[in-house]
Amino acid sequence: MASVRADRLVALVLLLRQRGRMSARELATELEVSQRTVLRDIDALSLAGVPVYADRGRHGGFSLLPGFRTELTGLTHDEALALLTAGSARAERVFGLGAPLASAMRKIADALPAAHLQAVGDAASRFLVDPATDLLSRPVGGEPVTAGVLAALRRGVVEGRRLRLRYAAPDSEPHDAVIDPVGLVTVRDRAYLLALRDGADRTYRVSRILAADLLDEPARRPAEVDLAAAWEERRSRFLADDRLRAVVAVDQDARATLLDTARAVLAEHEGPDGRAVVEVLFDDERHAVWALWQLDVAAEALEPPSLRRALAERARLLGERYARG
Repeated sequence: MASVRADRLVALVLLLRQRGRMSARELATELEVSQRTVLRDIDALSLAGVPVYADRGRHGGFSLLPGFRTELTGLTHDEALALLTAGSARAERVFGLGAPLASAMRKIADALPAAHLQAVGDAASRFLVDPATDLLSRPVGGEPVTAGVLAALRRGVVEGRRLRLRYAAPDSEPHDAVIDPVGLVTVRDRAYLLALRDGADRTYRVSRILAADLLDEPARRPAEVDLAAAWEERRSRFLADDRLRAVVAVDQDARATLLDTARAVLAEHEGPDGRAVVEVLFDDERHAVWALWQLDVAAEALEPPSLRRALAERARLLGERYARG
């Protein structure tokens, strides 16, 4: 765990750089360790030549000598802006890497020269990435994932170790599977695990993984992978499966909701009346009826005729029910 301690020592230095004097209790709270661990880390930094010193007394604490810093050279204005803007996104979406991303942003901010940081910070404040809601006040964000699952998946992918999953596929009982992780992909706030099971390609929706245990066995997978190509191949295979293709005319302000409920979007153009006309895939007719019914009159199924008839029949039955005195 030497790397864990090294990361903590760097974080301790950065905290003192950014906040000035801090007590052992404050440092322990920030670093999520005991005060005794903080004191040991302070001693280690002093032995390594980092100019940290203690102020005694009621309002004492630990500080760095004024002017101590390291500077990140060679980073252009746009490069720093890109990093800080990316860090402003809701980082929990990035495969659960919120805390590491926040730490990385803190290191970048600390390493930039003061004048450079001020200019970049002002610019980054004018970019907002992925706010919590859209213009219609609908929450946006990733699908919920069981605690600890993402961490295990990341380690399995990075360290090349097998995983035992507890997976809940749609319309079936949860089952266990031992898999060889290949990579993680995120698309429109949905995360997917690409893996091999008994040598065959498998794609798992991360939100449907109920548990993930990291095994000691090495993963049986190719040494190198072109993840973009692997994803495209699986996407093409998915579209070739026997699913319901539908053409839907939808109001522009309801378009995003339709795309969220469809399994895939095959084509899209603007119709003569200003509505979006999209060709989408649903699992089956039942799924299509459910998805379009949520949109009320904001969407109209144009094809196939069987889907139009199913929606018309549902509307007729509902009309008869409410027409009763």
